[in-house]
Amino acid sequence: MIALKDDTNRFSRRRWLGAAAAAGSGMLLGRGVQAAGTEGPERQVPPEDYRIQRGRIRQSVYSWCFEPMPEEQLIRACHRMGIPAMDVSEKQFPLLRQLGMQVAMVSSHGFARGPVSRDNHPFCIERLKAAIDTAVRWGSANVITFTGMRVKGMSDAEAARNCVECWKNVIGSAESKGLNLCLEILNTRDATHPMKGHPGYFGDDVERCVDLIRKVDSPRMKLLFDVYHVQIMNGDVIRRIRQYKDLIGHYHVAGCPGRNEPDETQEINYPAVLRAILETGYRGFVSQEFIPSWPDKLAALRYAVRLCDV
Repeated sequence: MIALKDDTNRFSRRRWLGAAAAAGSGMLLGRGVQAAGTEGPERQVPPEDYRIQRGRIRQSVYSWCFEPMPEEQLIRACHRMGIPAMDVSEKQFPLLRQLGMQVAMVSSHGFARGPVSRDNHPFCIERLKAAIDTAVRWGSANVITFTGMRVKGMSDAEAARNCVECWKNVIGSAESKGLNLCLEILNTRDATHPMKGHPGYFGDDVERCVDLIRKVDSPRMKLLFDVYHVQIMNGDVIRRIRQYKDLIGHYHVAGCPGRNEPDETQEINYPAVLRAILETGYRGFVSQEFIPSWPDKLAALRYAVRLCDV
């Protein structure tokens, strides 16, 4: 996805120093300190030298969410945390390989111009095949795809036929290369921010996406289960994870509502969700794709990564 810059408030040095003083007085909880941003309740934030402890959930991080932070800075911070993979621009793939990290997923045609319209098929097929080649070259297991935006006057049945037709033109390449096309569900309800919701997107229902995947009829056509989007559009997240476990090829996580940190201000109980994912036998990547609202974005990331390290 294309990133949009996120303006945040300046971090309060005074409050940080106060939290550090409290930690020095023995007010630590576990390994973290009671740190706070400019708003909201105090939170137990892992220290700067935090590293993943369990690693049963193979986490990744999307760089677009952290702009304007330079990608290289974010990648190296994630490497220090023990995060095994990243979702970054292709120009950073060599750095990931140098650090022993993996490319979690390769982008393709974007969420707006998708196969819902037959006019877009040549463009989508070209981009998907190029992404498959890139994924093979860099050792990624997944290429992302989307339905695209609805076309005025087009029925759902026609839109579905168009999508399936397009994907069937490229799924053979994915099968021969041993990787997956992952269709992402996106919510159409949140119109407050261009990357928090996507009004007009066709694949905004998890059951519709599952139906499209089944019509492609390939073990290499998978669902990208974005927990944030599913929660908004369908809910009943854990039941659906269990129900569609054999079709899920990748996960995204973010707090809901707001697509911010998966902290105590939001409604999804991520430790329970992540444990349910593990129980299905899933061993792929789970990508952090939240837009930080805390003044210290890396502190927010450490918090989210530790929360998901179940």
